[in-house]
Amino acid sequence: MTSTVRQLLQAKGSAVYTIAPEATVFEALERMAAHDVGALMVVQGERLVGVFSERDYARKIILMGRISKDTRVEEVMTAELVTVGPEATVADCMNLMTAHRVRHLPVLEDGRLVGVVSIGDVVKAIITQQELVIAELENYIIGAR
Repeated sequence: MTSTVRQLLQAKGSAVYTIAPEATVFEALERMAAHDVGALMVVQGERLVGVFSERDYARKIILMGRISKDTRVEEVMTAELVTVGPEATVADCMNLMTAHRVRHLPVLEDGRLVGVVSIGDVVKAIITQQELVIAELENYIIGAR
């Protein structure tokens, strides 16, 4: 019953929104708004080099008095990446997100970026799993009478 990241990506889709490290923070914010996402994967060529998130913007631009049109993404992105593979479980993702205080996990397969899992994706998957367990238990109880 434990679902994997691969199953989660199959259900939600594997669209990955990216930005180049030399792009400006303003360009990144425009792209995030256009796609209604809270983070972009920062890629140089085919290689994942960082994550730029709303949190990075709030803490490294706004609070530090920087200007988003004058600051490059690579200056403020999170470069210490926490990633998962497609065979990781939803529980593995929740544990990683909690331990590292991140809200987005890039999914790498053979070193290639194949998707992104957000905290919202993980919570939704856990709720779905719990609803299935509850339904099975209810059916068991009704059938046991």
